Amino acid sequence: MSFASFGLSEPLRLAIKESGYSKPTPIQLKAIPIILAGKDLMAAAQTGTGKTASFVLPLLQRLNNGPKVKANQVRILVLTPTRELAVQVAQNVDSYSKHLPLKTCVVYGGVKINPQMMKLRGGADLLVATPGRLLDLASQNAIKFSQLETLVLDEADRMLDMGFSAEVGKIMALLPKLRQTLLFSATISDEIRKLGKTLLNNPLQIDISPRNSTARTVKQWVIEVDKGKKPALLSRLIRNKNWAQVLVFTKTKKAADALVLYLKSDNISVDSIHGDKSQALRTQALENFKTNKTRILVATDIAARGLDINELPHVVNFDLPKVAEDYIHRIGRTGRAGLPGEGISLVSADEVKLLAAIETLIKQTLVREVETGFVSQHKVPLTLQTVSPAKKPKKLKLKQNNTEGKARPGNKSPDTNSSKGDKRTGRERSAAATKPRTAAKSRRNTGRNNRPDGTR
Repeated sequence: MSFASFGLSEPLRLAIKESGYSKPTPIQLKAIPIILAGKDLMAAAQTGTGKTASFVLPLLQRLNNGPKVKANQVRILVLTPTRELAVQVAQNVDSYSKHLPLKTCVVYGGVKINPQMMKLRGGADLLVATPGRLLDLASQNAIKFSQLETLVLDEADRMLDMGFSAEVGKIMALLPKLRQTLLFSATISDEIRKLGKTLLNNPLQIDISPRNSTARTVKQWVIEVDKGKKPALLSRLIRNKNWAQVLVFTKTKKAADALVLYLKSDNISVDSIHGDKSQALRTQALENFKTNKTRILVATDIAARGLDINELPHVVNFDLPKVAEDYIHRIGRTGRAGLPGEGISLVSADEVKLLAAIETLIKQTLVREVETGFVSQHKVPLTLQTVSPAKKPKKLKLKQNNTEGKARPGNKSPDTNSSKGDKRTGRERSAAATKPRTAAKSRRNTGRNNRPDGTR
């Protein structure tokens, strides 16, 4: 099936061809007809599946056939959680719309707002925005929504993770109720379903990729190393394996800055992107990395969903992420579009719980390796995610007939031999038989209470 089968216009098909695509991906095959029909959609698709084109292409088609946008108005709004993702989506929009007479724009924080206000004066057929900056513009009457036709929430799960629920709610209050709404997420969690019920109208649902999975083309493994030796190990791997382009993830901004200083002292070209850097510096660092001017790019998880580097060969987890799902999004930066890639995690013993959570999530035990000269003093044990201990069969409990005080045939009990000459009633004999067990149980409980550590 080709893109022509969707009924896309000639300018769009030409732009698709110039972008190097010939056949639609699975998410595009399912999403494009739904969006062209104007229906609401909730879609789960992993990174690198062609998700952005799946909503940009049909929306551009509809924009080209619709009325002209008025001053300060927006016809299609795409919300993204990060600046990097906003820029990435906007670049895709520009690539696909270059032969169409449409106005597109991207707005985000970290830069001056006045140029963005000036650009919106003429209106925007398609606007890509981060929630905070969009609300800033709306509060200054720089943008209006009475002409809005479609709302797209891209990476909705990440938007919730980053605490944008309140901002999203405020934005919804500004938008017309009669609209098409599209929600795209890497996973469809209970929170996402709850959000979808409040925002979407009888949506169709698509789930393309297996949940909590990484690309099959990515080779993944763990290198055990003591925490303090991670910088030296990374430097050696870069040199000995001659890695030319590596994306490295750290847990914190402070760790990112410290790693950059270490690698620079080892004469390795490196830069970083994280929330404390201005947008101009982040944009420049990413551009230098994409054009191979910088060999290593160190990033925090704020950029995990927004980086789009063609044919990125290596991703390194310098620190394991606190949230297991972020491992999938980090590794998803490589092995895109069916290309091979490598995902390496430097793991110390204090990260074993994080590793166990990741391996449980992806249902895979990652191969452990050790580098010569970096043998860890504290081993990283294998997790138990693939082991389900066999349950012991329950012992059958024989019920006593307390009413008559008789043992079942073939079973011996303390009072079996004496019951004939015993003139006690069955209830009395039964009570007497249970007294030793009750006393033993009492002694066991007393022993627990008297343990030195106070445990029960």
